[in-house]
Amino acid sequence: MSSAPGATAIRRAPLAAEALPESGSLRVRVGYASERGRREANEDYFGFVEPQAPEQASRGVLLAVADGLGGHAGGAEAAEYTVRGLLADYYSTPETWGIALALDRVISALNRWLLSQAAARRELTGMATTLSALVLRGSRYCLAHVGDSRIYRLEANQCRQLTTDHVWDRAEMDHVLTRAVGMDAHLVIDYADGDLQAGEVFLLCSDGLWSALDAARMAALLSRQEDPQQSARDLVQAALDAGSSDNVTALVVRVDAVGGGLWRDLLGSDRSLPLPGRLRPGQQVDGLEVLETLHESRATLLYLVREPHTGRRLALKTLQPHLAGDPVSCEGLLAEEWLAKRLVSACFAQVIPLPPGQRSFLYYLATYHEGANLQQQLDEGRHFAVADVVRTGIALARGLGSLHRLSILHRDIKPANLLEGSDGTLRILDLGVALAGGVPYPELEGNPGTPSYMAPELFAGERASVRSDLYAAGVTLYQLLTRQFPYGEVEPFQHPRFGEPRRPTRYRPDVPAWLENLLLRALSRDPGQRFETAEELLLALERAQIDPVSAPRPRPLAGDPLRRWQAVAVLAVSLNLLLLYYILLR
Repeated sequence: MSSAPGATAIRRAPLAAEALPESGSLRVRVGYASERGRREANEDYFGFVEPQAPEQASRGVLLAVADGLGGHAGGAEAAEYTVRGLLADYYSTPETWGIALALDRVISALNRWLLSQAAARRELTGMATTLSALVLRGSRYCLAHVGDSRIYRLEANQCRQLTTDHVWDRAEMDHVLTRAVGMDAHLVIDYADGDLQAGEVFLLCSDGLWSALDAARMAALLSRQEDPQQSARDLVQAALDAGSSDNVTALVVRVDAVGGGLWRDLLGSDRSLPLPGRLRPGQQVDGLEVLETLHESRATLLYLVREPHTGRRLALKTLQPHLAGDPVSCEGLLAEEWLAKRLVSACFAQVIPLPPGQRSFLYYLATYHEGANLQQQLDEGRHFAVADVVRTGIALARGLGSLHRLSILHRDIKPANLLEGSDGTLRILDLGVALAGGVPYPELEGNPGTPSYMAPELFAGERASVRSDLYAAGVTLYQLLTRQFPYGEVEPFQHPRFGEPRRPTRYRPDVPAWLENLLLRALSRDPGQRFETAEELLLALERAQIDPVSAPRPRPLAGDPLRRWQAVAVLAVSLNLLLLYYILLR
C-alpha cells in the first residue's frame, strides 16, 4: 500500500511496469496524485486494485475516487470508508456476477452503512460522499457513478466525459449535489460500459480538478507523455496553479494491452489440450482407469472412472472425437467446468480440482453419484405421488435458488437433467448451456434447450431469465404428475401457439387444488404472472396447504380486454360520424 495526504492507493499486485501479466491479457499502468489545496484537510480519497492474473481475468482492475461532502462532519470518513469498502468487498462477490451487479450490491451496502452511522451518531449527520468507480476487464470497461466527481476517456487527443454530474439544474445551485453515497436510502447509481482499446487513457478525478481545468487542457496534459504517474502530477499541479479552491485528486490509468476475450483469459492454455478420443473400459487416462460409459450425447461423452490409489469413483466428461479442433465446443466444455466449480452445494455434482499441468487431454472430473434421472424413472413406469412431486419441487427450487443467486441460468431444466441419487438427494445435472451474467459467452447466446420445456417468450426471441428457468421447473413437475406437457409436446424447429395450459386434474383427478393452482401459476404464458424467484416457488411449495397460491388470471388471446373494447368504441363512433356525414350530404 502506498499513500498520499488524505488519499490511499491500494495495490494487490505489482504495477505493470514492474511485473507484467502474461502475454495476451489486460495490461495497464496507473498513476495518481492528490493535494488538499487551499482546504485545511483533504477529504478526497482514492484507491485501485490490480489483482493477480486469475482474479484479474474474472473481476478486472478496479479504480475509484470519492470526494467527501465538504461542510459536513464525517465527509472525509465517508469517502475513505466507501473507497476502502468497495475495493475490499467487490473482490469478494461471486465471480459469476456481472460487474454492474457486483458494484451495485457493494455500493448499496456501503450506502446503508453510512446512513446507519449518521443515524446512530448525531455529530455525523449528513456524512456522505461522491463516488466514481471504473472496472477494466479483458477488452471491456464498466463504470459506476454517483455525485460530481468525474470519469473522462481520452479519445483522439480529446477528453470525453463519461459521467453526468448529479447537481441541481440551476445556476445558483450547480454545486449542490442531488445524489451521493450516504445521502438517501434509495440510492440511484449510474452505470455504463464499453469496449477497451490498447493505448487509451482514463482519468478519474474530483471536482477540484475539473472545475479548474477545461477538457482541452486536461487532454493536452494527458497526451503530453506516456507516464501516467507524471500525467497525474501534472494535472493536479495545473489545477492548483489555475486557482482551484478545493481538494484536487487525479487517478490516471493507461491501457497498454487488452485481453483476448473473457473466456480465453479465464481458461488459459487448457483450451489447446487434445481430446482423449473414444475410451473403452480398462483404458487409462492420466492415471485414471475407465470403468464404463455412463452417457453419450451428440456432443459429449460421460465416463465412470476410478482413481487407482484411492479407489474413488468419479465422472469424467469430455467431447465426442469429431469435435477435436472445434474451438467453440472445447471452450464450452471448459466454461462448463468453470461454472460448475463455483457451485458448492449438495444440489450439484462437485468438480474435482486438478493441479495445473495434470491433464494431458481435454476433460473435467466431478463426483459420481449413483441413482437414476427422473426421465429414466418415468420411462420405467414409476408413478409419482403428489408427495413425491412436492418433495422433488422443493429440492429443485432450492437448487435453482443456488444457481440464480450466483446469477447463473441453467436454461435446460427437464427430468433428464435431474438425478435422484441413491442417497435420496436430488441433483441438477448438465450445465452445458448454462450462462452466467458476469461471464457472458457469446457462442451460447440465443435460446438453446429442449423445446417442450422452453417458456413461451423464448420462442418470441426474448432472452432467458430466472422466470424461464422456473417455467421449465413447472413443466417438469407437471410431467412427473401427468406424463403430459401442459401445452402439448413441442417438436424441434416448431413455433408453437400458446393458449391456456391444460389443468393437471384433466389427467390426475387426485391432484389437490392448491398444487394445481401452484403449477398453473408456474406455467403461465405471461412471465409477469409466474413466480418471481426460486425462493418464492420454494416458499409456495412448503406452505401450500397452509397458505395456498391462487391460480393466475386467464389472459385473453386477443390481448388486453380494456384496449379491445376501447378500439370497438372508437370504431363505432367513427362509423356513426360517417353515417351522419352521409345523411347530411343527402
